[in-house]
Parts: sequence; structure tokens; C-alpha cells
Amino acid sequence: MARGSTRPTSRDVAEAAGVSQAAVSLVLGEKWRGRVSEATAQRVREAAQELGYRPNLAARNLRLGRTRTVLLVVPALTTEFFAGVYTGAARVAADHGFGVVLYPSPEGIGPARNPFGSAAAALDGVIASSMAADALTAIRGDQLPLVMLDSDPEGSLGAATVNLDIKDGVRQVAEHLLALGHRRFLHLAADIPSWTFEVRARELATRLAEVSGTELRTTRAPISIEGALAAAEAALSAATPRPTALVCDDDKLAAGACKAARRLGLHIPDDLSITGLDDLALSRAIDPELTTVRLDAELFGERGMKALLAVLEGRTPPPGDIPVELVVRGSTAPPRAAPS
Repeated sequence: MARGSTRPTSRDVAEAAGVSQAAVSLVLGEKWRGRVSEATAQRVREAAQELGYRPNLAARNLRLGRTRTVLLVVPALTTEFFAGVYTGAARVAADHGFGVVLYPSPEGIGPARNPFGSAAAALDGVIASSMAADALTAIRGDQLPLVMLDSDPEGSLGAATVNLDIKDGVRQVAEHLLALGHRRFLHLAADIPSWTFEVRARELATRLAEVSGTELRTTRAPISIEGALAAAEAALSAATPRPTALVCDDDKLAAGACKAARRLGLHIPDDLSITGLDDLALSRAIDPELTTVRLDAELFGERGMKALLAVLEGRTPPPGDIPVELVVRGSTAPPRAAPS
């Protein structure tokens, strides 16, 4: 069934399978054995899957106070950030009698077998990061009540969205570096096609363009310390004149950039200021400690779960992005010499 069309009903499934609605109820309620044939049951299941049909259990479960389950879809768990998102979501879920199933969606999941196929009817909703949006096709998340995290409110499958104020975080970074006197910038951008990273690039370019005499170069890297090291080393070696400030899309990229700077004999922050975004524990393990933007991952998860509860109850989630905060540490300082 096309996205945005009327939600399929048990009548639609019955017509597609050539059976009665009673038979559909028996099969999807797992009460068919001894009442309908295996072939009929298989035909009903296939019709339901093809139509994207799911019993509307959410409202009934909320009224009856039964245990409910939601799915949290995140990228592969390569940082502590999404662990914090899960912690926040699970805390709110527990307060409302929900369980949260965590589904890390590694790159290349493609046509892999859907591990939730047999339990789809038991899921009441999905919370998904935009970085893991491709996995929604596999788990038919667009057929369930859905809340998207870090996602474009104008293009999120018609779902509710919950966002951190990433745009303001990048603004704070840019204003901090400009106030220190930096005019030559390198943006180490995450090589991931995601709305949240597009926002970072767009806002950084906009803020720097407001100040005359600024230069901005961009290089991309996978979100890994090794990938960032290679990309930053190549970009810093090739740039003439060399940038005095390196703005990274997240803290892991910044850690790789710090290693690249040292490999090139540059001193941080005298020769090169470096910033991150996330405020992971890693940002305080780097020497000097990293100037970065603190994102409250647990609050992010809490707000995502509260938004899903609102959707399940037929309410509109409250608007407004979650505030973020620039944390200034030792990795940024005025450039050693005035920019030429």
C-alpha cells in the first residue's frame, strides 16, 4: 500500500486473501490451528504483509494498561550517544508500562531477514534516528506509529519529529571561533547522507559568510578516528595557507583530527584550534580537552518516547528543539598569528 494512503483494514486483508474477516482475526491472533488450514493461514499472512496491515493495538493497550513494546532504531552502536538515547527512552517507557527493544541498524542491512517479522503485531510504535532510516523499510516502521529523531520536520515520512537544536550548536561554535580571531576554516564533515549533517554544513557556511575575510574548505570522512585522521591529514597538508580552525561534525572526527595535527607537527590550539560536537567522554580524554557542543542524549531519548506516547494517544507532541550548549575547553584559542 502506498505511503500516505488509508491504513489497510482486516477487510482489505480478507478480500486480498479470499477469506472471511473472521479467518483473518483467527490467523493474525494465532488462534487458527484446527480452525483453518495451513495454506489459508499462509495466504492471510502474505496478504497482510503485502498490504502492510497491522492490528491497531496501541489505543486498546493504552486503555487496558497492558505491557506494551516499542522499537528504538539507531545506527550501529559505535558511540555512547545512542546508549544515552536508549537510557532516556527506556526510563520514560518504564514509567508508562512500556518495554523498549533496541535495534542497531548497521550499514548494509539491505535485504537481511527482518528479526521482528513474527512480533510485528506486538509492536506499538517505532522511534528511529534519521541516520538509521533505511532500516525502516525492512521493519515496516512507516506502517506503525512513528517518531523520527534528528530528522527534517518537512520530510520525515509524515511522522512526528524530535530534534536537538543542532543549528544553534553550530552557530555557537562559529561565533566562538570567529570571536577568537579565526578566519581560515576547515570543516571535517561526516560522510553520511543525513539531514542532521546537512544542517551542520549549511549553518557553518551561513555563519562564516556573514564575516568578511573568512575562508571555508570542506573535507569528508567516515565517522571513525582512523577515517578522520586520514582525511584531516590530507586536507591540512594540501591547504595553502593552512586553516587555523578545524570544525568537526562530531567528537570522534575531532579525535582523529587531533591525531592528524600531531602527526603533522602542529600544536593544538596554538597552530590549530579543533572543535567537536556531542560531548562524549572521549572529548575529555583528548589532550588538550576538546571544545565541543554538549548534546543531552538521555533527554533526547526521553523526548522521543514522550512524543511517541502522545502519538499513540492521538495528541500532537509539543514543538520545540532541545537546547544544546557549547563547552569551551583547551582545544581552541586565538590563532598564533593574525590571518593574512
